[in-house]
Amino acid sequence: MKKWLFAIGLIILLLGAIVFYNKLYYPTLPMESINKKEVIEKLNDSNEQIVKLSDENGYEWYIISERNTNVADEITKKMVIQHGWIFKRKDGSGLFFDKQGKILIVTTQKWTTDYTLVKIPSHFNY
Repeated sequence: MKKWLFAIGLIILLLGAIVFYNKLYYPTLPMESINKKEVIEKLNDSNEQIVKLSDENGYEWYIISERNTNVADEITKKMVIQHGWIFKRKDGSGLFFDKQGKILIVTTQKWTTDYTLVKIPSHFNY
């Protein structure tokens, strides 16, 4: 009987650890169309510096696996510039670009110490 109780307790403990790791280990995401597990899987499956996560509410969301905020900003600028935008300035977490008189504001935010989320209006690649 003690073996059964021990086995059941161990199973409950393992299930609790799995739930904790998947649900609580990473902070919440500011988007609803993708979950934390999918984000990590996309990062692990890609060799790119910046990985597209989703299109949601008129924005494209990307993630960069980089601790240094300045490096993450440079990766973001490089991607946006490839679509014909000209970088103008950085103000807080916003990167400001210009293209034929139109202004594009790209925002970044640290998701964890190792990951930066990038939010770009969907019209940026037109």
